[in-house]
Amino acid sequence: MASTIYDAVGGLPALVRLAHAWHERSLSDPVVAHAFSHGYHPDHTRRLAAYWAEALGGPALYTASVTTESHVVRLHSGNGEHREMDERAVACFESALDDVGLDAEPDLREALVRYFTWATAYMATYHGSADEVPDGLTVPKWSWDGLVGGTDSRPGRPQPQ
Repeated sequence: MASTIYDAVGGLPALVRLAHAWHERSLSDPVVAHAFSHGYHPDHTRRLAAYWAEALGGPALYTASVTTESHVVRLHSGNGEHREMDERAVACFESALDDVGLDAEPDLREALVRYFTWATAYMATYHGSADEVPDGLTVPKWSWDGLVGGTDSRPGRPQPQ
């Protein structure tokens, strides 16, 4: 087994393919597409892939070249609770794994789905207002065992032991 999920996936090129497949599935889902109804950056899939790379054990491409974690969380905050959208986004992600051939290795697929499910909930932490998001958040890291202790920098969040 590869040492990181990032390596097991096949690095950034594979994550770009996955991000593109997930984005296409999301845009075709009538509920999930609402999240993109106000527009999105033209390089959204490459940015998303860079974010996933950083979270899954790869290089810090996202925070080194795009923006901060606090900014990312603010972009996803202040939208109220949206459980159905989150569940459907996860379903789109699972289908995207199949679309790009990341369904052959059960341990990898499980780790990716666990990450994406957790990350979807994490991004919705501050559903009341983006103003609640503190400065200085860092990208939480995810390993084969789940959230890496000490990497979720949200105030008051318990860390795995």
